[in-house]
Amino acid sequence: MQTPNENKYILDATKIAWHHERIQDWKRGKRIAPITIDLALTRACNYGCHFCYARLQENDRFDITREHIDNFLDDCKELGVKAISLVSDGESTLSPHFEHTVIRGSELGISMAVATHAYNFKYDMLERILPHLTYLRVNFSAGEPKRYAEIMGVKEKHFHRVVQNVRDMVEIKKNNNLDVTIGLQMVLMPEDADQVVPLAKLGKEVRPDYLVVKHTSDSEDGKLGVDYSKYAELNHILEEAESYSDSTYQVTVKWSKINAEGKRSYQRCYAAPFQIQISGSGLIAPCGMLFNEKYKRFHIGNITQQRFKDIVLGDKYWEVMSHLASMNFDAQKMCGSLCLQHKPNEFLDDVEKGKVQLEKPTGTPPQHINFI
Repeated sequence: MQTPNENKYILDATKIAWHHERIQDWKRGKRIAPITIDLALTRACNYGCHFCYARLQENDRFDITREHIDNFLDDCKELGVKAISLVSDGESTLSPHFEHTVIRGSELGISMAVATHAYNFKYDMLERILPHLTYLRVNFSAGEPKRYAEIMGVKEKHFHRVVQNVRDMVEIKKNNNLDVTIGLQMVLMPEDADQVVPLAKLGKEVRPDYLVVKHTSDSEDGKLGVDYSKYAELNHILEEAESYSDSTYQVTVKWSKINAEGKRSYQRCYAAPFQIQISGSGLIAPCGMLFNEKYKRFHIGNITQQRFKDIVLGDKYWEVMSHLASMNFDAQKMCGSLCLQHKPNEFLDDVEKGKVQLEKPTGTPPQHINFI
């Protein structure tokens, strides 16, 4: 269904082409800084979502202090990191440094974003952080209280509190004429498809800017038990959900990942230098799928023990990045399903194979350009 809001938010593609100079530097062999960093401030979480990948990401835990955060943010500014999203293997709103991180990063000119279950917010906290955010995305994987409790591992009262928090976000944005984008995200396990349409309807009532429905990522050995073949049976439900879009509320299904059945078209991982992930323990790895101790060979450093700028410009960092982009690495066999960098990888793989001409895009830049 075509609406005036069609594709206002790019939720199933990549914006990496708009960072033409960074790609050119990378092709010349320069030690580039990431464009986007996904970071957690803690490994802790007070939810128990049954689709959660974080339970597969256990590593040695270290506390990220305010000093670590300030050093990290200063280094990001110096290196040229453009965006930081507080989304990784923990619930960052549980950190005592959450508000400080959002506000300090924003004041340094870094685009800041948050993904959260949103249970821990209070109205005054939202008033303080929303002016400093590019987007705030609520992980919300059911449209009915009972099923929300079952899927997300909490009590039904959590559903009602989070719904009210989303209403508060929408109200604060409107009253203060803020640019922040407020979204809901459903991580869809095929067996929870009964909640797709109720959630789309709830979103239309509560009025965030968008709802995105995405696949569930699984490990390379299928520890979460996702049956990717089952997604094809859900098309009519997903299409119905998208029909609830209107001029100020966009429902988007990540069709490309859902239809891919967990399969990749590429072997090399080229996108890691452009978008890395940092664990709530401070551990730096190319992506969250490599946080677990069994992937220690891919662990690059830790922001609680070293300055981030020294890590990014160091030999170990680039040894790992070079390995991922080499013939010795095969993302089709060595990675979990459709990771953080999947869409940028598709684009960069096409560039490297000559299928896409590397040219600076023209026209109006997309929203949230620094979150690739």
